[in-house]
Amino acid sequence: MFPFIQKMLSFQRSFSVSPSLQLPSPMETHLWFVVPDEFKSVSLLNQYMELLSPCEKENVLSMRGEQLQKQALLARTLVRTTIARYQINNRVVDPRSLKFKRNVHGKPELEWESDGGQCPSPLHFNISHTSSLIACGVTVNSSIGIDIEEKQRKIKNNILAFARRYFSLHEVEHLSAISDSEVQRQEFVKLWTLKEAYVKALGRGFSAAPFKTFTICIKNGFRRGFDHADVLESGVCHKIPSSSEKALMHIGNVCKEN
Repeated sequence: MFPFIQKMLSFQRSFSVSPSLQLPSPMETHLWFVVPDEFKSVSLLNQYMELLSPCEKENVLSMRGEQLQKQALLARTLVRTTIARYQINNRVVDPRSLKFKRNVHGKPELEWESDGGQCPSPLHFNISHTSSLIACGVTVNSSIGIDIEEKQRKIKNNILAFARRYFSLHEVEHLSAISDSEVQRQEFVKLWTLKEAYVKALGRGFSAAPFKTFTICIKNGFRRGFDHADVLESGVCHKIPSSSEKALMHIGNVCKEN
């Protein structure tokens, strides 16, 4: 298992971020978390809004309800302040100055500029959230996908019927062999986060990589392999380590390209 560095992020009232962190090594994934319920100050949230681009602000305000707007705001703030904490080209990075673009499938990417102009960014990130936790993963020179779900997530549909709609035959058979309904539900959520993380790491979107087109093969420990005739064949997924109370209430997986 490659090493994880887990970071519990606490937003600061000052937005002057000093570049004190080295970028992750090729064998590292840095994980950052925020808990939306911990942010109650309206004035502080207004300051975070000023970090965002006009397009990001518009997207936040388009969300229905204060709670969804708050989650969207904290997610974008998490991305900007996380990236700005790293030493990028040996200079201080203002979170406001960061620019993003989307690939042809809509996955957000950092717009990287060097002395020679724009070039592919060596820093990759991905974000996932529930109503009670927001997580951001960061890697260098390696595609990344991250997905988190609440451990107690309820499945409204019949689990096996739902699995037959989205999962491969092998995965459906695996779930069908579990007689305990609660264990089956937990295994379904685990498989869902693994498949979601993989698709997000591919960066091509759900429609371009439907869940049924690949199978999660559980190997040793938390390491997973993929039965998939496509890119990222060397990719592996790992369970996200948890230490905070809110994080312990979630299950999460990170997929990155080897």
